[in-house]
Amino acid sequence: MRHSKGFSLIEVMVTLVLTTIGILGMVAMQGRSIQYTQDSVQRNAAVMLAGDFVEIIRTNPEELFEKAPPAEPFYNAFKDNSLFYKDAGNDFATAPADCVANPKSALEMRDCWIKAAQAALPGASDLFEDAFYICRSSAPGNCNDKGSMLEIQLAWRVKAGTCPDDRASNDTTCIYRTRVEL
Repeated sequence: MRHSKGFSLIEVMVTLVLTTIGILGMVAMQGRSIQYTQDSVQRNAAVMLAGDFVEIIRTNPEELFEKAPPAEPFYNAFKDNSLFYKDAGNDFATAPADCVANPKSALEMRDCWIKAAQAALPGASDLFEDAFYICRSSAPGNCNDKGSMLEIQLAWRVKAGTCPDDRASNDTTCIYRTRVEL
């Protein structure tokens, strides 16, 4: 029996199959990382927009509270109606206008925030009426006009099944929801 030197055809084929499987795995991981990067960019934009809206509210406490802080720093009775409230399925009580160059009033700041949200989040213009809301809430996801928490929900469009958050109404919508106490 002769001893052959080198690799046999079977060894080469096994190596080729294993290398191909490894490369396909790397390509799949790269595709998934791009998807997760896009989700984190959109989620980060939603976090920034929610923070901006909270700062607009804090800048204009007279629009939200019966007695505005700091005159009454521990007073937190919310008004029943405010230009900052928006129920899901409805628009704001006062229709948003175009954004002005240098917003000064609470209404102008809110309208500029709406335009920024619609520009920063994909498909937000279509989802604005139904999926966005800003309301008083005593429990997460429950706009019941009770409690001392303000809940803000923003939404944007994604490819079907790519949003890791399952709280959205369908698989092509992704949401960000936060609750703040002012």
